[in-house]
Amino acid sequence: MSKLTIVAHITAKADKIEHVKAELKKLIHITLSEEGCLQYDLHQDNENPAYFLFYENWESRELWQKHMGAQHLQDYRAATDGAVEEFTLNEMTKVA
Repeated sequence: MSKLTIVAHITAKADKIEHVKAELKKLIHITLSEEGCLQYDLHQDNENPAYFLFYENWESRELWQKHMGAQHLQDYRAATDGAVEEFTLNEMTKVA
């Protein structure tokens, strides 16, 4: 199994930035304690505060998939329903 890098792009609706940010921050501690999570860093754009990025590294795609089905992510989705303008996710492999 090869390691997996995830780059998640989240854009909050303009009037929901602080709400989305608070909900994203709730994910950090619990995710870092999950099996296979090597790195889980949240970033906020300096010019566009509605834009957030998670940079993640996982031991394997299988363990990341387990994370994606976790209750805390379901709770996040419910809490931010209607507050996120756009979400994209990239699964990546380190080349060099």
